[in-house]
Amino acid sequence: MQMKRLSLLVAGLAICLYLIPAQAETGKLATPNVSPELKAEFPQPYVIKRGDTLWGISERFFKDPYKWVKIWEGNLYISNPDLIYPGNEIWFEDGKLVIVKPGMKKPVSRPKKTVVTQEPEGWPTVKLSPSVREKPVEKLEAEVDTSLILNALARQDLIRAEAIQGVGHIVGTEDERINFSTRDRVYLKLGVPAEDGDLFDVFRTGETLEDPLTGDEIGILVSHLGQIRVTSQSGGVYRGTVVKAFEELGRGDRLKPARSIDLKVTPVYPDGNLQGHILYIRDFVSEAGQHQVVGISLGDREGIQTGTVLSVHRVGKVEEDRVTGEDVNLPEEKIGELIVLVPQDNGALALVTQSNISINLGDAVRNQASH
Repeated sequence: MQMKRLSLLVAGLAICLYLIPAQAETGKLATPNVSPELKAEFPQPYVIKRGDTLWGISERFFKDPYKWVKIWEGNLYISNPDLIYPGNEIWFEDGKLVIVKPGMKKPVSRPKKTVVTQEPEGWPTVKLSPSVREKPVEKLEAEVDTSLILNALARQDLIRAEAIQGVGHIVGTEDERINFSTRDRVYLKLGVPAEDGDLFDVFRTGETLEDPLTGDEIGILVSHLGQIRVTSQSGGVYRGTVVKAFEELGRGDRLKPARSIDLKVTPVYPDGNLQGHILYIRDFVSEAGQHQVVGISLGDREGIQTGTVLSVHRVGKVEEDRVTGEDVNLPEEKIGELIVLVPQDNGALALVTQSNISINLGDAVRNQASH
């Protein structure tokens, strides 16, 4: 009799265990196919993000990250375990993780966008998780080295002809010295009001930059000699202190409000078909390389702005074909890239950011930069 009662009790428990999952299904509770190798919590699905690798995914889902081999074995289309792509989805299915590429049929046995948590005791619960917002892949532009911009603009500028006189000049100093340098006190005449602490660039005018092909005046090249900070004013004469001196300053050197150099230059890639050329290389040398300043024949009128990225090309030479005896025009080749720093109406100063060979006067400038 006791054996019979025990058999009935076991049968009753079996029926209960059979019925309870059906109730859970009716109540929309997801029953996880939990593996002891997995961590307790995982999303359904996990959308692969930029920078993910199978090792990182395994470390997130498996208690033992070396189980990534099991993932790879279940996804044999992955020839390289580091070549998985943003947008692929990962599902937990039949005791393993399944990576679903776009266009593949997704597993249907799991509710979408849920997180399944296995409690130590009691029934599993289903928690809502945030939905995934998909965005197009965005290219991150390479940063521009700000130290190069500082070096390029601190010593040279391109100004319009009407700005050649500046806003004032150095009158002299307390003694009879001819030249001045850092920390020297000087007297200034200014054509604009100034307050204590105002900063002025000291400059000397150089050559007038012209386009040798068109004769257009591009601007006036000026050399920056240093900077002076106003300290006080008396009777229309300003006192100042030399705070920077790149070379010796003298009486009569011109002043202009110190330029604020924007170091956050954002690369801009223009549309359309731009055609220009190299018309100047700093210090009037014949060749330029990476990190040197050049002048180009494209400016404001072509929509050029600070940060515009352009390509430099070498026109192919004419080569005699020794077989046929005919002259052959060799194709044009890209030899470098540059970024515009100071645009003017008819031209601009630019910094060479890369070059394969030396850049010469007359080399073509186009908007075919890599991006």
